[in-house]
Amino acid sequence: MAMVIRVRFKRAAKLYDFDPNGLELHNGMSVVTETARGVELGECMSGVMDVPDERLVLPLKPILRIATEQDLAMQKRNEQAEKEAFDIAIDRIAEHKLEMKLVDVEYAFDRSKIIFYFTANGRVDFRMLVKSLASIFKTRIELRQIGVRDEAKMLGGIGPCGRPICCRTFLSDFTPVSIKMAKEQNLSLNPTKISGLCDRLMCCLKYEQDHYEQTRKRMPRVGREIITPDGSGVINAINVLEETVRVRIAVGDSFELREYKIDDCQRPGQDERKPRPEEDATAEDAQQAAENAEGGAAETAEPNPLKKQEQRPPRGERPERAPRPERGPKPERGPKPERGPRPERGERPPRPERGPRPPKKQTDRPQDKEAPVKAEQPVIEEQKAVEAIDVLEIREDAKKEDLF
Repeated sequence: MAMVIRVRFKRAAKLYDFDPNGLELHNGMSVVTETARGVELGECMSGVMDVPDERLVLPLKPILRIATEQDLAMQKRNEQAEKEAFDIAIDRIAEHKLEMKLVDVEYAFDRSKIIFYFTANGRVDFRMLVKSLASIFKTRIELRQIGVRDEAKMLGGIGPCGRPICCRTFLSDFTPVSIKMAKEQNLSLNPTKISGLCDRLMCCLKYEQDHYEQTRKRMPRVGREIITPDGSGVINAINVLEETVRVRIAVGDSFELREYKIDDCQRPGQDERKPRPEEDATAEDAQQAAENAEGGAAETAEPNPLKKQEQRPPRGERPERAPRPERGPKPERGPKPERGPRPERGERPPRPERGPRPPKKQTDRPQDKEAPVKAEQPVIEEQKAVEAIDVLEIREDAKKEDLF
């Protein structure tokens, strides 16, 4: 645990933790602290309190002193100088013909530097502008490009609801907002109606999103059947904020639209699906048994659920088995019949010797080497046909010799 105090340096800005340094501080006091940007004047937003070490952002910087009248007067002079620096910077930007919009100017508390905040569509080469401003103010110059949301937070204004915009009054940080939130809240998807002064989605879409998500989980959808105190009907519309449903109920030969609280209606078969207390206990026991079984599954194999294994009683309580019936003597087999002598095969007649193979007939091939390749193809096919005829003649001669 550590003793800290929370300080804010701008309106609707983040809160930072500092070491009280043994000073008696309370909410609303102005203090001078040392930050990453240098010495600054801030306002205490809480008293001294204990914060766990896990939530601290180390290292904690100490409070230098409680703000005096001189410090407050110096802060007022800085605010007056910021207005003069803003007008000078506007003229210099127009002189250098830079496509940028100056938003705000901030002096450091000790006047060690001046910060100029601007917006632009793309990257801007402001090196010559920095040199020009440094020659006028004789101090360190810093230019920061910001987004449209930060611009709206610095300038302020009136929102579509008729109140000052939230980021200027109390929002310390921008939360992500999506078009999905507008769809779930049944809002118009017209960009002009759901956008703020910054031309981005309004931050207030996030305020009720958690309630919509939780309520929609337990509300039925449009078109589903539901049981009301006046009978069953079909849901025509739902109201998430009031948690009511508009149901289309048949009354005689006509239909009527009636509104009911969601707690007064039931879904078909809802009572049957509600588990009883005994069933809840049984389900918990079954779940615990399943977890124990999973723990020992690595050591022993799971039994086959199709085969029911009966528990064996102790040996002393086991019933005696009935004696097996005695089997009679096996009948003697007669002697195997003796097989007669195997008939001898006759001698195979000698195979006649083949005569000499007749020589192949040579065909005249074209001697012209310049002839195309396609001209040799019919000659080759004719030679193959002659060889096939010779083979058939030899086989026929061999068959005749075998017959004789």
